[in-house]
Amino acid sequence: MNALLTSVSVPDGRPILDAATRAEVGRAPVRSVADLDRAIDAARAAQPGWAALGHAERSRLLHLIADDLDAHAEELGEIVTAEQGKIDGAGEVHGAAHWLRAAADTALDPQVLREDGASRTELHYVPLGVVASIGPWNFPVMISVWHIAPALRMGNTVVMKPSENTPLSVLALAEIFRRHLPADVVTAISGDRGVGAALAAHPGIAKIVFTGSTPTGRRIVESSAHNLARLTLELGGNDAGIVLPGTDVSAIADRLFWGAFMNTGQVCAALKRLYVHDSVYDDIVAALAERAEAAPMGSGHDKSNRLGPVQNPAQFDIVTRLVEDARARGGRIVTGGEPAAELGPLFYRATIVADVEDGAAIVDEEQFGPVLPVVRYSDVDDAVRRANGTEQGLGASVWGPDADEAAAVAQRLDAGTVWINQHGGVDPSIPFGGTKASGYGLEFGVEGLKAMAATKVIRR
Repeated sequence: MNALLTSVSVPDGRPILDAATRAEVGRAPVRSVADLDRAIDAARAAQPGWAALGHAERSRLLHLIADDLDAHAEELGEIVTAEQGKIDGAGEVHGAAHWLRAAADTALDPQVLREDGASRTELHYVPLGVVASIGPWNFPVMISVWHIAPALRMGNTVVMKPSENTPLSVLALAEIFRRHLPADVVTAISGDRGVGAALAAHPGIAKIVFTGSTPTGRRIVESSAHNLARLTLELGGNDAGIVLPGTDVSAIADRLFWGAFMNTGQVCAALKRLYVHDSVYDDIVAALAERAEAAPMGSGHDKSNRLGPVQNPAQFDIVTRLVEDARARGGRIVTGGEPAAELGPLFYRATIVADVEDGAAIVDEEQFGPVLPVVRYSDVDDAVRRANGTEQGLGASVWGPDADEAAAVAQRLDAGTVWINQHGGVDPSIPFGGTKASGYGLEFGVEGLKAMAATKVIRR
């Protein structure tokens, strides 16, 4: 029996289904807006005492929570694997513990702006109040920790609204946090979209951190406008990769494939569009197809698998629609292109689509699933133009034999992060955020701490 799951599942709650088997995992509480109001009031009352503990004590407690996450990684990971379909749920939990320690240990000291003998001016970073975390379903534990670790470190309290698709893992995460924190410092409220909308618009919220789609991000901006809550938004990404001429296909093929298909393609910053020079196009397509056909697919409960299900029926329908539209437009389905119904209702075969162009839905829209369109180009300037020809600007990558040449191309791409000969790697000490309609604000490292604080200038 999974004790963590038992502690958060309620008999009269909403059924949550296993992404792979569609069997019931547990039942999530369905909280009301009135419940949310009470949680925010309690968080506001708890915040001054939490801030008064100081950085050293808050960091000590965050380390205790990280240790507890590691100790319960298998237990919490089972819930993540069931709800989300992830192959290595425990790995996500261990990663969250690592991020938590990094937030605890990152230094952010007051900055001396001027000291001339007659006066001294300092810039301090102080808590904001209550931070709202509205999370996605693709990395429910990891991204929740991305939100709440820096918020807590800086002396804020947090109210979390998990995705309706993966609430149990976030509720279980909050349970582990609560074991080590004063009452009401962290609260998770599971409910419908009405609860999420109320959280974004609530006058008691000082800061909103949201990871999810661009349309939802726009609604959060609108909802938060009347109370001027600060925002960090990590929104959709239709990340482009450019493979330059002269690239050694065998040297990059594995990294290229997993840059697109990590977590079965359900990653905001995964590679979603690949522009490949004529000279290596056929070889790249063949190498990607070979890896797609070889990657074991199945339930995440079997750790020998590498690819899992699409998490929910709505996303499965999007993936199916985009592939069928590409097929109708004359795109070449090199491999995949159909559901893997023998594995379960939400499995879709790893799919490589060649001979498509910009303007096709599968290129212009974010697939967020196990599908990669490969687009041929002959001129690097044209590839850069096409890569930039979207409203998204989260990540991008450039692949080639000359690092300086690749870096020069990277400078021309409109994206918050551009990787060279890799795609999608993030680090808790390196700031991450998007441009254009992929959001604004930075997470991770010192910049992530600053984003969870107000500034105060003291002159004396």
